[in-house]
Amino acid sequence: MKKLVISTGAGISAESGIRTFRDADGLWENYPVMDVCSADGYMRDPALVHRFYNERRHQLATAQPNAAHKALAELERLFAVYIITQNVDDLHERAGSTNILHLHGELMKVRAIDDDSLTFRLMPDALDTTPETVIDGHRVRPHIVFFQEAVPNFEPATELAAQADIFVIIGTSLVVYPAAALLHYVRAGVPIYYIDPNPAEVPAGVHVIKANATEGVAILAKELERYI
Repeated sequence: MKKLVISTGAGISAESGIRTFRDADGLWENYPVMDVCSADGYMRDPALVHRFYNERRHQLATAQPNAAHKALAELERLFAVYIITQNVDDLHERAGSTNILHLHGELMKVRAIDDDSLTFRLMPDALDTTPETVIDGHRVRPHIVFFQEAVPNFEPATELAAQADIFVIIGTSLVVYPAAALLHYVRAGVPIYYIDPNPAEVPAGVHVIKANATEGVAILAKELERYI
């Protein structure tokens, strides 16, 4: 099977009702982004950050995978599919995709403050945490890569991009680094597809599908038939 590596951004989850923080007003769900999604913000007011991500988890619990998420899962019948996502939601997992690398963390998980390698998945009936929450003897924080923090999964993501037989980008403005740089790790000659309703400028040879994620992935699936 050919290795199909797919990099997804906020655009694929927007159609499931998940809002992005990259709005022009600098707010995410009416909060200043740097207050709730930066290392400095967490140090200043951890209770606010916990409360903010509690709200996001409850919002996510009511969202459902859309047709684009489901279509990517279906592609596993034909390709060895690996998804690199900037999104912190679990919609790819719920749609049935099995190989997912989260660049920016996972909303439904928390991690130990004293040991970054320890993560805990929250149960559906216990989504709220505070700075005082203790799990298995550890105080925890949202398992989110804040601004001002390194992106631990970027190196594994570059390795996947370099191994791709086909590389696809869905629903991203290509301005969020380091994720936007993955395109440059793809081997010369490998077909690259880019799906977005407002696509950024990309190198010559990239196949641009100007469409939202659900429509664009349907078009992509037809295009990929030539590689089977």
